[in-house]
Amino acid sequence: QVQLVESGGGLVQPGGSLTLSCAASRSILSFKVMGWYRQAPGKERELVAAINSGGDRYYAESVQTRFKISTDIGKNTVYLQMNSLKPEDTAVYYCQNRDLWLDYWGQGTQVTVSS
Repeated sequence: QVQLVESGGGLVQPGGSLTLSCAASRSILSFKVMGWYRQAPGKERELVAAINSGGDRYYAESVQTRFKISTDIGKNTVYLQMNSLKPEDTAVYYCQNRDLWLDYWGQGTQVTVSS
């Protein structure tokens, strides 16, 4: 069973930055796609950013110029660097890794953007 452990959430003022981490219990080279989703209260979960095994990246339009997804193979970790945060970025952020057969989810980390 693969475990994904997220960290790095918290309270930040508008315009601030946070970096989320998602540490996997096995090599991230075994995953085809790794991504970050978020879910705000009363809203559906949405894909924010993703990276595939070939290094191709996807960003939701709302975060495209502000967020960056990256990986550290040696640490089996996927990062989401979030800059210029807005109140509408407030949500629980989840990492998801996908191999050939299954999707694996982290437990979520709360990000609150507020003054």
